[in-house]
Amino acid sequence: MTMFSGVKVLVVEDEGFVALLIEDMLGDLSCEIVASVARLTEAEGIAATAAIDLAVLDVNLHGQPSFPVAEILRERGVPFMFSTGYGQNGLPREFAGHPLIAKPFSSTELQQKIAVALGKG
Repeated sequence: MTMFSGVKVLVVEDEGFVALLIEDMLGDLSCEIVASVARLTEAEGIAATAAIDLAVLDVNLHGQPSFPVAEILRERGVPFMFSTGYGQNGLPREFAGHPLIAKPFSSTELQQKIAVALGKG
């Protein structure tokens, strides 16, 4: 058991290999993957309706920013973190305070950012 056992996570990532890697890392942390999606509209629907505790959002989904998903999550009070290769400069000011993990990242880095997103670190 880890401190993240049973945490329900939405993964929003358009690179299949990266999504699988994130899912494996989350599984190693005993998280539950509620959904793993690559398209903005699908991510918006799940973010609006699913019972989730955390979301990991790729900033760029096939050329579309994931910020509408972040807005839905913020309105619902669901913690989220961004995953990107663009760094902090890739985030608009309104999301600058949210955890960001720079690609590529390790399982340890992911664990640390999840703790921050959930207020446990």
